[in-house]
Amino acid sequence: MLDRLRRWRAERFEARHPFPESAWAEARSRLPLLASLDDQDAQRLGRRAWRFLHAKRMSLHPELIQSTPFDQPAQLALAAQACLLTLGWSDDDHDEAFSGFHEILILPDAFHRQVEEMDEFGVVHAYEDERAGETSHQGPVVVAFPDLMESGDFSGFNVVIHELAHKLDMGNSLDVDGFPPLPRDIDPKEWHRVFTAVWDDLQAHLERGDTPPIDDYAATHPGECFAVCCEYFFTAPDALDAAYPDLYALLTRYFGQQPLQRLPGRQDL
Repeated sequence: MLDRLRRWRAERFEARHPFPESAWAEARSRLPLLASLDDQDAQRLGRRAWRFLHAKRMSLHPELIQSTPFDQPAQLALAAQACLLTLGWSDDDHDEAFSGFHEILILPDAFHRQVEEMDEFGVVHAYEDERAGETSHQGPVVVAFPDLMESGDFSGFNVVIHELAHKLDMGNSLDVDGFPPLPRDIDPKEWHRVFTAVWDDLQAHLERGDTPPIDDYAATHPGECFAVCCEYFFTAPDALDAAYPDLYALLTRYFGQQPLQRLPGRQDL
């Protein structure tokens, strides 16, 4: 009965909102991250992104409305980068994972927040933090337009994936802690062990004055470590696998995907 209801809802949605094949093809042509998908994954992702666009608001800041083209392919491209995280999950799990927000807000530029943090000695430090994106429990996902334009390739940077990874992280808490809800086949102890090893290695690099193998922003907070590693998993999987193969293997199980196989030049290997 439940499967029949799902099929009925899917058919009803498709009848009301026919999938825009040409717009999706244009969206894929604009972003290497989407162009690298095989046909089966591309169709699955495109249709999920199309439903995502009808479930969430995509809002441009007033300063961007007149100057920024945000056509249907651009909207699909943004939604697809968000839905790429859950491409290996069922529709129900995808819906549940992203149930904690209803809007993606695009700002003209990076923005600033006053931040207070307590160090290991109990001293509170206040500073101004420049951010490319932001999210909170039940709040919108906020991204800066210039950083959105730099996302979508295989550089290891993707502000959409980063912020949506925070939403996954918040699936079992009010804040980000690097410990999202896990599938049954992943032991929380294993998750903690693998991420702790990555965290310790990042800290050791910084203490020695060395450049870490991934963006050093991952060393600022466990939640940021998870989000940055998600960026690398999808957009620089070779770098993540080379630096932390245990983590790459763990994330293939968590996401149900093998991004290494999508890298340009590797599809035919």
